[in-house]
Amino acid sequence: MLVVHVHVHVKPDCVDAFKAATVENARSSVQEPGIARFDVIQQEDNPTRFVLIEVYRTPEAPAQHKETAHYQKWRDTVADMMAEARSSVKFTNIFPDDTGW
Repeated sequence: MLVVHVHVHVKPDCVDAFKAATVENARSSVQEPGIARFDVIQQEDNPTRFVLIEVYRTPEAPAQHKETAHYQKWRDTVADMMAEARSSVKFTNIFPDDTGW
């Protein structure tokens, strides 16, 4: 599994709109066969900061996700809400895994 943390900093006046658009995207994303999880978390001490935790079943799934209409709608909707460019960090899942150890 591939785990991606997407770090997002939104403008203070866009927090509610960003949350609404992102939850809508997440609800559609978890319906994709290549996505095992799609969590949206908000920082407690700075509500303008979010992390999207995306768990993909295959290496190809992130590219497939970016081809979906719901992702493209989200990307375009939130573009002007960003206080700075979003960034991502990729991780390889160690545990739990599919090997059973």
